[in-house]
Amino acid sequence: MAIFHLNESNISRSDGRSAVACAAYRACEKLEDLTYGKTQNYTRKNGLEYKNIYAPEHTNSDLLDRQTLWNTVEKKEFNANGSMKENARLAKEYRCALPHELTDQERIKIVDDFCRNFVKKHNVIVDACIHAPHQNSDGTHNNNYHVHIM
Repeated sequence: MAIFHLNESNISRSDGRSAVACAAYRACEKLEDLTYGKTQNYTRKNGLEYKNIYAPEHTNSDLLDRQTLWNTVEKKEFNANGSMKENARLAKEYRCALPHELTDQERIKIVDDFCRNFVKKHNVIVDACIHAPHQNSDGTHNNNYHVHIM
């Protein structure tokens, strides 16, 4: 059985982080970071098992696109004069271990249920990505199934 692990962290500019870069990495996607004028390309990254954006019913459908969502978050964290807020907290991230004894569908159901309830309770948009274990050079893997929830 998996050992419980939950980590909460901030994705903030003061730490030199970008919400777009974090989302691209977690979702193994190529996203354009409009704030920094950079392409964040993680399409060669392995291990993505599942990804989904969860949102309240009234959400603008444009925000269900990962690139639009996280670039919008980045854009909202500018000062009224157009300057960048250097101390902006762009997102919270929760990383949680998932039991390797579960099937892929059971892990997805757990994440789906949790994220839908979180969205309903807090009226926020959630971007969740399940990562499968990495294979070691000797052919073994560490059973480290986990979910990133931004």
